Amino acid sequence: MAYDKHLFISYAHLDDQPLTPEQEGWVSRFHESLQSVLTIRMGQKAKIWRDKKLSGNDVFADEIISQFPKTEILVSVLSKCYLESEWCRREVEEFCRSCGELRVGNKYRIIKVVKLPVERVNKLPPVMNEMLGYDFFTYQDQDLKRTPLELDPLYFPKSRELYVEKLCSLSDDIIDMVKKMEAQTPAAENTFLPPSSRPAVFVAQCSWDQKESREALIRDLRQHGYPILPDRTLPSDEESFKAETARLLEQCALAVHLVGAFPGLVPDGRSGKSTVVLQNELAISRSKTSGLPRVIWLPDGTSSLDPDQAHFIQTLHSDAEAQFGADLITGALQDLKAAVHCALQKTEKIEPPKAQATQGRKLIYLVCDQTDRESVLPLRKSLMNKGFEIKIPLFDGDAAALDQAGQEMLSQCDIVIVFYGKGTEGWKRSVDGDLLKSKGRRDGGALPLQLIYLSSPATTEKSEMIQLEEPNVINGLEGFSENVNQTLLQALQQV
Repeated sequence: MAYDKHLFISYAHLDDQPLTPEQEGWVSRFHESLQSVLTIRMGQKAKIWRDKKLSGNDVFADEIISQFPKTEILVSVLSKCYLESEWCRREVEEFCRSCGELRVGNKYRIIKVVKLPVERVNKLPPVMNEMLGYDFFTYQDQDLKRTPLELDPLYFPKSRELYVEKLCSLSDDIIDMVKKMEAQTPAAENTFLPPSSRPAVFVAQCSWDQKESREALIRDLRQHGYPILPDRTLPSDEESFKAETARLLEQCALAVHLVGAFPGLVPDGRSGKSTVVLQNELAISRSKTSGLPRVIWLPDGTSSLDPDQAHFIQTLHSDAEAQFGADLITGALQDLKAAVHCALQKTEKIEPPKAQATQGRKLIYLVCDQTDRESVLPLRKSLMNKGFEIKIPLFDGDAAALDQAGQEMLSQCDIVIVFYGKGTEGWKRSVDGDLLKSKGRRDGGALPLQLIYLSSPATTEKSEMIQLEEPNVINGLEGFSENVNQTLLQALQQV
């Protein structure tokens, strides 16, 4: 079918009221901005139309109906005013009725632009509840109170960057749908462009304080060709939510969880658990049964005043079960993106042969900082003379290759000895985190024996570890000696 218009903007007249007489309203400025961005990104003039509703009366104009069959996409600017408008409801209903096939691939031909948050849109056709939308608002936080604020570069200049990001993301999805629709031929009405060859990524729902970061990650992944799930609103009751989430996880090669200071939505059900917790549990189950890799982002310093969320955050830091199969990232958003792309690169490559110990010999992974490579030689020689197979970390190569090699060793070794010498406290904590994460990659989920070998220089943390008599700590601060060697060998007899 030939189309005359790319899209129609459906909106409530009251949402385009200017705050001052000399300015245009929000919808008018949104229309102009979208027109410009689409035209630039399409390489041709974008054909957008809307009824100017100059009279201000919500009386449905029947002549609009005749335009819908020749319009590719309807953009609904959702708000409380929109839900109360009989005109707007009829526009959506008539578009659904006249356009025939409402879906193109896995996308709907109706796009929700949410100007301000609304309750479930029960007054509109059911399909409006299923589809995801584009939130053109943010929240101002004051004493844990959330105040929604429209993204409006004219009146709130600080929102300009986020407004443009959302506009570009919306434009890219519109262009993608337009290309698919225009690829259809009269002889093959249901033929679409081939789906992406890249694996799907499950980006879990999150609390409102991580929403903008989640959207930024999704934009980045889509730009690299990765399909994103969920691609529609999930059910609001717990059992249906769990069933649909489990189904979607089966289709994905990676699950990503963004955890913030708030618990997020709580589906209607017996457990009272939030969607953030439920999706983590379901992804753990999928990881155990099929090896689904995961990435959890918990920005450093994240805490919560909500008791349940505070417990969940603490569990993620300390419980290997909660991290099962996951890399726990605590850095900035860029660190999360890097970790996600690193994980996806691994899923799209053939895994290298797994490291194995020589026949009949225990494999020790001797973890040390590169600055300690020379200092660790006496210990390596002693252990080799006792019949152990010794491996140390790789130090040359790109970050992804080094990380993969380290995780491979942690998943295969019988014993881990952390040589804590010139490495910083941050290095030590990073090693501890890697070991905790490795549980999800080991057969049976059991961790190897872990010993900590303390070497010079002396630090406050090392002294405290000795004074507190922490288990499996070998005191080598005075240098490698026969007594230290004997203590180490006795500890190794546990395996």
